[in-house]
Amino acid sequence: MLRRGLGVIVAGIRTEPRPFAVAVVGSVLWAAATVGTAGAIGWVTDHVIQPAVQERSVSASGLWTIFGVLAAVLVVNVVGVILRRVYATIAGFNLQARYRRRVTRQYLRLPLSWHHAHPSGQLLSNAHADIEATWQVFNPLPMAIGVLFMLVIAGVMMVVVDPFLAFVGLLVFPGLFLANLVFQQFMSPRITRAQQLRAEVAEVAHESFEAGLLVKAMGREEEETERFARSTYALRDSLIQVGRTRGTFEPVIEAIPTLGTLALLGVGTWQVSRGVLDAAQVVQMAYLFSLLAFPVRSLGWVLAEIPRSVVGHDRVQHVLESEGAMEYGPAALPDEQGPARSALSGVTYRHHGEEDPTLHDVNLVVEAGTTTALVGPTGSGKSTLVNLSLRLVDPQGGLVELDEVDVRELAQGVIPGAATLVAQQTFMFDDTVRGNVTLGEEATDASVWEALRIAQADVFVGAMPHGLDTVIGERGGNLSGGQRQRIALARAVWRRPRLLVLDDATSAVDPAVEQAILAGLREARAGTTVLVVAYRMATIMLADEVVYVEQGRVVDQGSHEDLLHRCAGYADLVQAYAREAADRAAVERSEERS
Repeated sequence: MLRRGLGVIVAGIRTEPRPFAVAVVGSVLWAAATVGTAGAIGWVTDHVIQPAVQERSVSASGLWTIFGVLAAVLVVNVVGVILRRVYATIAGFNLQARYRRRVTRQYLRLPLSWHHAHPSGQLLSNAHADIEATWQVFNPLPMAIGVLFMLVIAGVMMVVVDPFLAFVGLLVFPGLFLANLVFQQFMSPRITRAQQLRAEVAEVAHESFEAGLLVKAMGREEEETERFARSTYALRDSLIQVGRTRGTFEPVIEAIPTLGTLALLGVGTWQVSRGVLDAAQVVQMAYLFSLLAFPVRSLGWVLAEIPRSVVGHDRVQHVLESEGAMEYGPAALPDEQGPARSALSGVTYRHHGEEDPTLHDVNLVVEAGTTTALVGPTGSGKSTLVNLSLRLVDPQGGLVELDEVDVRELAQGVIPGAATLVAQQTFMFDDTVRGNVTLGEEATDASVWEALRIAQADVFVGAMPHGLDTVIGERGGNLSGGQRQRIALARAVWRRPRLLVLDDATSAVDPAVEQAILAGLREARAGTTVLVVAYRMATIMLADEVVYVEQGRVVDQGSHEDLLHRCAGYADLVQAYAREAADRAAVERSEERS
C-alpha cells in the first residue's frame, strides 16, 4: 500500500511540478525557521539571558537583540507557511480539476454500451469523491517534506550538541513510523469499504431522484426512504469504524513525540548533573524537540491519507483505463451540403454482458433525400440500428458508413455536425426555450421561431409569459410530454441536419399534430434524409421506404404496399397499429359526446 501510495504521489508531482515545488520551498523555509527558532533561543539564552541573570540587569541593547533575532526568524517562518499552504492548495485543486476533466472526457469518449453497464451514481462518485480522495494527500505532503528537512537539520544540531542525547531523542522516529505502518494495515480496508459505500449512496440517491415520478405514482416513498436509509446507515457504520481506528491510533501516535521529549529532558538533566552539558544546551535541545513534536505528526497525516489516496486512484483509473473508448480518424465528409446517405453492411452488435447478438448481419441503406421508416416489434433492434447509424456505439462486426465513408474514420464532431437524433426520451435543460433549442449557440429569433413552427411548437411557446426567454424548469418540468418532444424536434430542425433520425420522437403528441410535424419536415427540409422509428400508420404512410426489422434482422424492405402483400409479420404488425389507432379514435369521439 505504501509503495502504491508513493507511486500516486510521484504521478501528482509530475503533473503539477511548479506549484508543488513552490510549496516545498515554502515548507523548507518554514522548517529552517522552526529549527532556527530553537537555535536562536539557545543562542539568546547563552549570550543574552544568562549574562543578564548573572549581572541581575538587562540592557536595552540586549532586549533589542532578543527582539531582532526572534523577529527575523518569525518573518522567515511566516513567509514559508504562506508559500507552503497557498501553493499546496493550488497543486491539490489543480490535480482535482485536471483529473475531473480527464474523467469527463473519458465519459464522453466511451460508448453508450459502457455507460449502460455503469450506474450514474457510481460515475458521479468517480468524478467527485474518488478524485478528491486521490489528491487530498497533497494538503499535508509539502509540510511532511519540510518536516523531513527539519529532522535532518535538527538531527545534525542535536548530534553536534550531544550525540548520546540526540540518539535518545531520535529513537522516537522509528517508533512513530512503525506505529503508522500498523495504522495503515488497519485503516486501508476500512477506507476502501467507506469509498465503495459513498458510491452506493450516490447511486441510490440518483435513482430515487431520477425515478421521482414513478416513486410518487406507485406510492413507494416509504420503501425508497428505507432503501436510502439502509445505504446511509451502512456508510455511517463504515465511517464510524474509520473514526474508531483513527481515535485509537492517533492518540498513540501523538503521544510518542511527547514521550520522547520527556525522555530527552530526563537524560539531559542527568547529563547536566554530570557536567557533560550546560542548561542552555538542554533548553535548546528540549525546545527543538518540542517544536518537532507537532510537525512530525504531518508524516502521520500523509501516511493516514495514503490508503484513501490509493483507493480513490484505483477507482478513477478504472474509468481512465476502460477499453472501448471511441477512436476517431482524420476524415471529413465529401459533401457538406445536401442530404446524407447512411448504410450498414453486415453489421452485428451485442449488448454488454449479453451472449446473444441484438443485431445479426444487418444490411441497410438509407438513400439520400428519402424518408425511411424502421418498423418492427418491441425489442427487434430498431433503436440499436439508430444508435449505430449515428455512431453512438460501434458494432462488433460489419461496416457503418455515412456518405460512403466509414464512420470510424471520420474526425470527431463530423457526425454531430451532419446528423441529429431526436429520441423518445427527450432531455430538457433548466434553461429558456431559446437555450434548449440552440444549446447556447448564436441564433436569430427568426430562425428559432421557424424551427418551432416546423415542430408545431410555436403556438404554445408564443403563449408563454416570456416567449423564447421563458425558463422551462429542470428537465422541462413545466411542459407536457408532447411539448418537450416538440421542442426537442425544433432543436434538431434548427441545426439543419443532412440526416435527421427520429426514434419514436412523436410518441407523446396527437396523431394530427404528428402528421403536421412530419409534413412540415418534408416541406421545409427537402435537403434532409429522414430515418424514423415508426409506431403509427400516419408516420409509416409518409415514408418513401419501409424497413421491417424482426429479432435483430432486416426481414424486408420496400414500399408500404409491397410489404403488406409479401411480408406477413409486417402486415400483422401494421394491422395491430391500425386497430389501436381506431380504438383510440373511438374513445376520443366518445369523450367528446359525453
